[in-house]
Amino acid sequence: MPIIPLTVTIGLCLVFTFVVFFLREHARGQVSSAERDSLLPLAEETPRLAHAPASRAAAGHGGGGDDGRRASSPDFQRR
Repeated sequence: MPIIPLTVTIGLCLVFTFVVFFLREHARGQVSSAERDSLLPLAEETPRLAHAPASRAAAGHGGGGDDGRRASSPDFQRR
């Protein structure tokens, strides 16, 4: 049965790979932690601030004018 030596060989390769990665991580020291590493993808993003829309009085609109709506809308004609 050639499947048993193949299974043992693949298992030993996986164990060897785990040991190599474990020793490399251990050699890095305590510079990082699991919590810090999990947040690393977020460190590349630039923060985007959401700006609140300015009120009509603060923007200089005195009750009419172009506020992005069409002049023929019933809501605009009520004002």
